[in-house]
Amino acid sequence: MYNNSNLIDWSKTLTCGIKVIDEQHKGLVDLVNEMFNHVTGDEDQERKYLNRVIDEAVNYIKVHFATEEKIMNSSKFSGYIEHKEEHKKFILTVAEHIEYFNTGKRVSLMSFSKFLKEWVLSHIAIVDRKYFTHFKEVATRKADGSLSISLSDGEEVLYSSANPGGI
Repeated sequence: MYNNSNLIDWSKTLTCGIKVIDEQHKGLVDLVNEMFNHVTGDEDQERKYLNRVIDEAVNYIKVHFATEEKIMNSSKFSGYIEHKEEHKKFILTVAEHIEYFNTGKRVSLMSFSKFLKEWVLSHIAIVDRKYFTHFKEVATRKADGSLSISLSDGEEVLYSSANPGGI
């Protein structure tokens, strides 16, 4: 590793206020930063690193998307279908990168990290922002002042603050 810096810095503008989503988004930011910090310019080292983390990264992303989609579907978010399509496009793009990697072709960890950075930032700041507002509108204020969203399976999702991300 020759980098010891962040490609993405977590900020309030990325916060939606739903604890589980914010924690997962922070995890995605950490994942991108970890990948970036494994850029060495040595193809063999980078390939070994990617080999080790790619399945974990893909599983993490799938869990995150499933969490978002469950909350969107349960709360009857009108943009659910379009949002799910955005997730699907991203998964297909990542699958193409992995297939390319698995066939032994050169994959630039720097390029892949930057691709993930751009996607994570634009997705959270632009695409996800649409459901942040929706969640705030459908949330119920509890006796202690906190906000929550009840899901169709009886589960409840809590807001971590009353005014997340400026909404």
